[in-house]
Amino acid sequence: MTVLYPTDTAGQPETIGLYQLDVARDAAPRAGSFPLVLVSHGTGSSGLVHRNLALDLVRRGYVVALPEHPHNNRGDDSWAHTPQNLQARPRHLQLTIDHLLADPRLGPVIRPEAVALIGHSLGGYSALALAGGRPVSVPRSSADGPPRSIPVPTADARVRAVVLLAPALPWFMAEGSLRGVQVPVLALVGGQDEHLPPGFIRHVLAGLPTASRLEYHVVENAGHFSFLSPFPAARVSPQFPPSQDPPGLGDRARFHREELYPTIAAFLGRFL
Repeated sequence: MTVLYPTDTAGQPETIGLYQLDVARDAAPRAGSFPLVLVSHGTGSSGLVHRNLALDLVRRGYVVALPEHPHNNRGDDSWAHTPQNLQARPRHLQLTIDHLLADPRLGPVIRPEAVALIGHSLGGYSALALAGGRPVSVPRSSADGPPRSIPVPTADARVRAVVLLAPALPWFMAEGSLRGVQVPVLALVGGQDEHLPPGFIRHVLAGLPTASRLEYHVVENAGHFSFLSPFPAARVSPQFPPSQDPPGLGDRARFHREELYPTIAAFLGRFL
């Protein structure tokens, strides 16, 4: 897990995983009391694909955790498309919150009542499940009969807001699956998403109990992976779909800097 937080120590380029970030490794946290944001990555991915979003939020005064979901990440994807993965992912997020609040260095500067979850793709499922969603299996994840409830933690009262980026939501299609989500939700979806059509996402989110607590945006020229931080030039290739965008989007870095990050920050600022 990578954790980024405000500090008064000057940063310098550091290699973290496959990427270079301008950070002050192991520096003392800045004095204060900061909201906590967890970013849940998509299936078979890594928290570091959201590194630039994390850095932007840290500069705005948030502690940001980028957990790597065990057995469903780029190094070990052995639980992909399995029931245990759907059960475990929301619990990973809850355990991360517990761990950071108990951390002797970071715990004292985190506001325990001000936690937000951001989830991309399957990370969106994970965030909604911890925020009170009650998922139900679908044929791909249930090989032995009719749909059944997926056991996940009860709604975590520390979670005060959820941001969904091109979320994977088929497990919340059953009547009442989202009735327990009482926190505000921001959904940002790609109009050219090749995996999750925006109309389907909107249809599922209509199950939220209070329509006024949903802020829903379609980014017309964005694809499924347009919400990931831009990749280093050496990794940008048509053979690597996460690095690619629909032709109309233009520069992914500009989209993030001018549209994505300000929209997320404005939403979180209203509730944390």
